Amino acid sequence: MVQQTPSRTATTQPFVLDQATFDLLVERAWSDFPYEVCGLLGVREDGRIVHFAIDNAERSMTFYSMEPKQLLRAMREIEDEGWGLAIYHSHTHTEAYPSATDIRLAAYPEATYLIVTLQDRDHPEIRAFDIVDGEVTEKPLEIRGLSEPT
Repeated sequence: MVQQTPSRTATTQPFVLDQATFDLLVERAWSDFPYEVCGLLGVREDGRIVHFAIDNAERSMTFYSMEPKQLLRAMREIEDEGWGLAIYHSHTHTEAYPSATDIRLAAYPEATYLIVTLQDRDHPEIRAFDIVDGEVTEKPLEIRGLSEPT
């Protein structure tokens, strides 16, 4: 059985996004609407974020599968640089909460999982989660007006 902590409960360190990256992820979510999009973020020690847009090999409205070659290239760079890892995807018609499939396929316990929702077309939202051994814990998300993403 999948355990879930109460929605909006924060028991971990916040995940920090700069405003430009927040905007970029929302723009990316719209880029292939109504299909889900996905990608990775490499989080440098100083908090700067490196974005890796990765094609959704499934091009589905309800599921994502990162294109393997693009995923491998991005993961190698993130690991080689020693950056933190965030994995993001969009939900075009549902809330920003991990689906049963998202939870089942969460293979990186050290990663922060970000979900961008376009459910409310006028107010896109991003939420952050830890997913470890089927347990979902929402993380607070802080948006800061830092420099442009690289």
